[in-house]
Amino acid sequence: MSHPLNGLSAIVTGAGRGLGRAEALELARLGASVVVNDYGQPGRDGSGEASSAPAEAVAEEIRALGGQAVAHLGDIADHETARELVGLATGTYGKLDILVNNAGILRDRMVFSMSEDDWDSVIRVHLKGHFNTTHFAASHWRERSKAAGAPVYGRIVNTSSEAFLAGSAGQPNYAAAKGGIVGLTTSTALALAKYGVTANAICPRARTRMTEDVFAGFAEPDEGRLDPLAPEHVAPLVGYLASPAAARVNGQLLVVHGGMVAVVERPRVAAKFDAVKETFSYEELDGLLSPYYESREGETFAAAEVVGLKRHRDH
Repeated sequence: MSHPLNGLSAIVTGAGRGLGRAEALELARLGASVVVNDYGQPGRDGSGEASSAPAEAVAEEIRALGGQAVAHLGDIADHETARELVGLATGTYGKLDILVNNAGILRDRMVFSMSEDDWDSVIRVHLKGHFNTTHFAASHWRERSKAAGAPVYGRIVNTSSEAFLAGSAGQPNYAAAKGGIVGLTTSTALALAKYGVTANAICPRARTRMTEDVFAGFAEPDEGRLDPLAPEHVAPLVGYLASPAAARVNGQLLVVHGGMVAVVERPRVAAKFDAVKETFSYEELDGLLSPYYESREGETFAAAEVVGLKRHRDH
C-alpha cells in the first residue's frame, strides 16, 4: 500500500464522529500524523466509568492501527482555541502540512421561522470556524515560506455543501455559511498559492449524526453493501486533495458521494446588456431584462440539478 502522506501532519476538525472520523482515518492510512479535533470533554459512560471524548477515541483508533495521532478537545469557532489547535500540531509534529475543516452543526428552519440564535450559531461554527483555523494555518505557512525563501507544502480542504449549490429552502443559515466557505476557499487559494499552499472545497453527501434527519428518507443499503451515503465514500477525495498528487488542484469545488466525484464549474456570465446612454433608465432595463427573464421563468442562480447527481452504473 502506498503512503503518499508519509512525513506530513494533518488537522481534521469535527473528527470525533462521522465524516471527520472517516477523513482522519483515511489521512492516517495514507501516512499522515493526525491531530483529531472535536468539541467536547471527557465524560462518563452509562456504567459510571470514565469514558473518552470522541476525539480521543478516534486518536486511539489510529494509534491502534499503527498510525500517529493526538486528540484536541475544543470549539474551533473560538479564535484562541483555533490558535491552540494549530499550535498543538506544530508543537507535536514540528510543522503543519494539511488542514481539513469539517466541524459543523445544523439548526434547520425556514427563514421566516429562524431565530437569531439559529442563524448566529450555524454561521459561527461553520464559517467563522473555517476562518479561524485557516488564519492560523496560513500564518504558519507564510512564516515558514519566508524563512525558507521558497514555497512550502500546505493543503486546505474545506467543507461546503450541496445546500449552497441548490439553495436548500429549509436551511438559509447553513446554505449561507456553506456559500461563504466557498468564497473563503477561493480567496485563500489565490492568497496562498505563492507560498505553495492549495485550498479546495468539497460538497459531501454523507449519513452522519448531524445529517440523520436530512437523509431519513433515503433508503438504507442492501445487506453486505456499503451505504451510498457512507462517509467512507468521501474520505478518499480528502486524502487525494491533501496529497502531493493534487498540487495543481487549487481553488476548486467538488461534489462527492456514493462512488462519484463531480467537478463544479465556476459561474459564467449568461448575458450582458449595455445602456444606450451613459447609464440605464428604468424603462430601458424593463425593455431588456423583462423579456430575458420571461423566457427563464422559475430559474434561479441555484443549481438544483446537482442534487440529482449519482454514480452511473452499468445494467
